[in-house]
Amino acid sequence: MKYYYPEHVEGYARVRREGKSAWAEIHGQEGFDNFASRGFLEAVLPRLHFSVRRPTALELGCGTGPGACFLAERGFRVDAVDLLPTAIEMAKQIAAERGLEVHFEVADVCELPVDGKQYDLVVDSFCLQCIVFDAEREHLFSAVRSRLRPGGYYLVSTAVLDREHETMIGDRTTKDASTGVVYAEYGSGLIDVETGIVLRPFEAKPEDYPDAVTIAGQSYLPHRRHLRPSVLAAELEAAGFAVVYRDENHAGSMACTSTSESPNKTAAGDA
Repeated sequence: MKYYYPEHVEGYARVRREGKSAWAEIHGQEGFDNFASRGFLEAVLPRLHFSVRRPTALELGCGTGPGACFLAERGFRVDAVDLLPTAIEMAKQIAAERGLEVHFEVADVCELPVDGKQYDLVVDSFCLQCIVFDAEREHLFSAVRSRLRPGGYYLVSTAVLDREHETMIGDRTTKDASTGVVYAEYGSGLIDVETGIVLRPFEAKPEDYPDAVTIAGQSYLPHRRHLRPSVLAAELEAAGFAVVYRDENHAGSMACTSTSESPNKTAAGDA
């Protein structure tokens, strides 16, 4: 089983079991519409320029659909994908109750086909942070580039190693004897500060998870990739994107275009 399955299987089972409507609600937030990337979307969407009245949008990691519904309510024609059938089932129900037409589908973004329908907007709603390994991230970026229409935008919202997260790094370190990587304490887990890879302890059988590692007798799964904002921007640029909008209030959120596009087709008023 892939390393990112257990957290999301458990999380959406909890969302349903507790009668909640969205992932954020099991992490202290209130309300379906109070999703993590909303502030960034509200800031950036007025700055984007589309050539059609109803642009098409693809949301990656849509969960139960708050971001997809937000876009649909603002006139976008929305397709949205998530890893978990439970999340997609709930998303379909909530969108229908709101009278919104959104096409939801179960899909692993790490296996998103490079060829397929193109969009005016591709939105990553805190999905990228869960994709740890370089090869998977490179595949996703390649698929996004191929799915963007000329003049299209890629909006990324992800957790980063900002000042708040820096305070979580402890003084104690643990060395992985098999790789020589030295990890620092990071909340309840570990972080390789150089790569931003975060590990979290888990109790399942390591043999069930090819990406599991054992360090000092404790089993860990790759959990997050927390890069510093400047490193994230450099990664996106190396992957063929130009970062055309950043907002200091949302350090891990960036609007991008493909570098093959004209520089005139960018967001207005970079911050």
